[in-house]
Amino acid sequence: MVATSKSNIAKIEAILREVTDPEIPVLSIMDMGVVRTINWENNLVKVQITPTYSGCPAMDMIAAEIKMALAKQGYSSEVELILSPAWTTDWITENGRQKLEAYGIAAPLEASADKQALTGQSRLVKCTNCGSDNTIMVSQFGSTACKALFKCNDCLEPFDYFKCLK
Repeated sequence: MVATSKSNIAKIEAILREVTDPEIPVLSIMDMGVVRTINWENNLVKVQITPTYSGCPAMDMIAAEIKMALAKQGYSSEVELILSPAWTTDWITENGRQKLEAYGIAAPLEASADKQALTGQSRLVKCTNCGSDNTIMVSQFGSTACKALFKCNDCLEPFDYFKCLK
């Protein structure tokens, strides 16, 4: 086994920052927090990834994109899907949260606030277009199962909200 080199891992992390989530192309898989571990063994890069939810259809595509990106840079790789611990929205980086907002998807709230927002008890989800908190949930499900559809009552624009998953 070849010792894991910090410089090798740093290079691999940089490559993986270029691999985007197929459902939210503005986010890298590193920003989403789906990459759990990166190891270097016998000249083989081993990457473990965790789906954002069990049965996520994007995971096969993400694994293929990881292998292609690493192969393009001369690395042989193996990608393993791990289910435990389960992915949580806490794993989205601060950079990822900012990119979500800029892209027009409201970043997840804390669990208790999320529940209040999704049950209509509180107006905590800010419009990604104008910043107003005068918003209303239109549907529990947005463009994907992990998002809810909201509408701003001030600018009248619809937008997705990334639900808190813990």
